[in-house]
Amino acid sequence: MTAPARTTFVDDIRAHADRAPRSAALLTADGPTGYGELAARIDRLAARLAAHGVGPEQVCAVALPPGADAVVATAAVVRAGGAFLTLDTGLPDGRLAALAAGAGVARLITRAALADRLGPLVDAPFVLVDRLPADDPPPAAFAAPHPRALAYVSHTSGSTGAPNPVLIEHGGLDTYLRAVVRDNALGPGTVTLQLAPPGYDASIRDTFAPLAAGGCVVLVERSRLLRAESFADIVAEYGVDTLLSTTPSFLGFLAQSPAAAERLHSLRLVCSSGESLRPFLAAGGRALVGGRLVNQYGPSECTMTSTRHEVPADPDTSVDTVGTAVDGTVVRLLDEEGREVPDGRTGEVHIGGAGVARGYGGRPALTADRFPPDPYGPPGARLYRTGDLARRGPGGTLEYLGRADRQLKIRGHRVDPAEIEGALLAHPDVTGAVVTAETDDRGRTWLGAHVTGPLEGITDAQLRAHLARTLPPHMMPRRFTRLERLPVTHSGKADRRALRASVPEPVS
Repeated sequence: MTAPARTTFVDDIRAHADRAPRSAALLTADGPTGYGELAARIDRLAARLAAHGVGPEQVCAVALPPGADAVVATAAVVRAGGAFLTLDTGLPDGRLAALAAGAGVARLITRAALADRLGPLVDAPFVLVDRLPADDPPPAAFAAPHPRALAYVSHTSGSTGAPNPVLIEHGGLDTYLRAVVRDNALGPGTVTLQLAPPGYDASIRDTFAPLAAGGCVVLVERSRLLRAESFADIVAEYGVDTLLSTTPSFLGFLAQSPAAAERLHSLRLVCSSGESLRPFLAAGGRALVGGRLVNQYGPSECTMTSTRHEVPADPDTSVDTVGTAVDGTVVRLLDEEGREVPDGRTGEVHIGGAGVARGYGGRPALTADRFPPDPYGPPGARLYRTGDLARRGPGGTLEYLGRADRQLKIRGHRVDPAEIEGALLAHPDVTGAVVTAETDDRGRTWLGAHVTGPLEGITDAQLRAHLARTLPPHMMPRRFTRLERLPVTHSGKADRRALRASVPEPVS
């Protein structure tokens, strides 16, 4: 028998459009967009992109505000066979330029109002979604991209000061999105709120898993999402029943508002990721979620999620449980010699399977270091070495034990303190900089910066303004401590333990 033709998640959207063209796919302040209209817009833009030469291994930057245009543009890139990079236009210009350069962008999809700003930042021809020619190109016969072809580029914080481009392939992305649909019982009745910001890979899950299931995605202004009372109003107004990408920090924030907590209790499904869920659960947070609560774990280098844990009504808050591997994923706990550790012993998390990235764009040495061969897998199999520590508990569930290196999670974003230190040292008056992770009495992580140099006339606001030229808000330290000299260990390295002990907790 001949194997069935391969399809992508965009083909799933087209299939729902054929079955129920008037069913709402997107809900925005401008009104609903039906599946038929959405699929037609995707095909028209995909044909335009193909006419411009977009195809396999061609990276298209999508720089649009959250909304229907951004959904159409991203899906159209996939339909044309290319790869997408979503850019958050609210980031500093220097950051946007670095992201685009690292991804090797060949085409920029944006609006005319943003073109003047983005033109000097992205070295690529424009496709302006609000200035497309009236004459559509002839209908195209779109072939599904090869599973090993590039699907999208995301970025992780890099120790060299430049973000690392992560290259995810189509086979891993489609496998993952369909697993999200299956594992979370998404379907035509699902109404999901897109919470993750553009440029963060969780926004892909937020948007396209519900659409692949025939559900409805609610898109509203981010400023409304980040206020507890307006969040509650949005859930009620649009009938939201599912959150696929929220962080424990945001859940804790919502819990402080009676109106938001009430709406949180009404949801059918809440999926949390990006940080440890343990502080939220220890504070009694499970009782605030009336439906299913799922704790997701996984790095960007492995297509977002590698393990999941269905949190019971009465969870064990003495451990940070991240569950078992999702379908198609292998999780190995290895010691420093690359040997698997027995259950109950601590090992470094190594992840293999369909979702493992191709590697880091333009970083062959780093790719070789972080993506070693799988010593226990079939020929050619690779693992991603996460830098996370864990152990297997009863029933084979993984218990997360923290980072083996210095990287950490701030509000769901992975941060390398070295990148912030490099940005601080670019200030003409900063002669030394060390960034440490601190934890407040509620288990929330924040960043403290310790700096040396002639800084008597430099305020904290001026240091933040300097950092804001190149770094996003989640990488901004909450406190700056000025020192005559940085303490060091016997080996001459910065004594981070001594620095952390000297920093008072900031006032919330």
